[in-house]
Amino acid sequence: MPLKTYGVLITRADDTRREGGHDTPHYQIHLADDAGTHYRAAVNVLSSEQPSELLYLVSEDFRHPVTDRLEGLEGGWNTLPSGPGGPNLDFVRGNLFDPALLRTLPPDVSGPDNDLADLLDHHVRRAVADPQARLYVFGERWGPETGVKDKVFGFKPGNGIHDIHMNQGNSRRFQGDDGVWQDGGLLIHFPAQRRWVGVFLAFQSQSWHTDDLTGHTLEGVDPTRPEPGTQPVRLVAALVNPRGPAPEPESVTLLNASPDPVDLTGWRLLDRLGQSSPVPPGPLAAGATLLAPLGGGGAQLGNHGGEITLLDANSLKVHGVSYTAEQAGREGWSVVF
Repeated sequence: MPLKTYGVLITRADDTRREGGHDTPHYQIHLADDAGTHYRAAVNVLSSEQPSELLYLVSEDFRHPVTDRLEGLEGGWNTLPSGPGGPNLDFVRGNLFDPALLRTLPPDVSGPDNDLADLLDHHVRRAVADPQARLYVFGERWGPETGVKDKVFGFKPGNGIHDIHMNQGNSRRFQGDDGVWQDGGLLIHFPAQRRWVGVFLAFQSQSWHTDDLTGHTLEGVDPTRPEPGTQPVRLVAALVNPRGPAPEPESVTLLNASPDPVDLTGWRLLDRLGQSSPVPPGPLAAGATLLAPLGGGGAQLGNHGGEITLLDANSLKVHGVSYTAEQAGREGWSVVF
């Protein structure tokens, strides 16, 4: 079953604490919302399964339509409904980043700037020092624990958020936490700089091909994330906001970057809500591009930002991209990925 209480916590950062000497150490963040409620965010920096080092990706200038979807939420804890309609995170379906760019780091070793705790400290400490900065922490809430003191920062009552990492495609031991549109993550907003930082974590034991209903690992397919530069067919551009009256002739451009032709028969394009349009069938020659038209009640490219996913004939994800409202605002211009 999925996480019991998934949502996003919107707060300021007050303090941090490194946690070492445990089987599953965490990077601890002391948070407080504008109403004065205190929380602790427990961020995993080591897996209890092998390989133990976590996968991580940090986007220093994170641009994705999810940040616009967060507008209007109140400070403090916000429970998010299941599904793709809100600002929920999904590492497989949400096209938040390219999984091929994930790297590993040890949890906490001696020396500067060489472990996952150092990396988290670099970004969170900047938020602690900036009174305008706000953290958007996605995961599962616990508490409030009436009469119980927080074990790390000492505030009462104990209250916080964990599972701030990918929450699908787990090994059988943790399969009970699987779900879709319920991944954890950390977004940091620096309003004065008009900038967002995104921090995303996953376990090496997790699968990158998961069931659309349960989030469980799909059987009989390669569960590993793609290696950089190995995806033969990629989404390279989208005409989101064509000139002319509705219905507008939206389209997506595909590129076969490989040295061999690829048969696109049975391939599909999906939007965030799962609406699909077929890709023109037949072989796509090596190095060639293909303009795939949308419409007819299929996938739609909204002008307020969106996600586009390419699936092969077996409904496995081949590539995914996202675009913001700002990128879509120039009428007649293609968004280039």
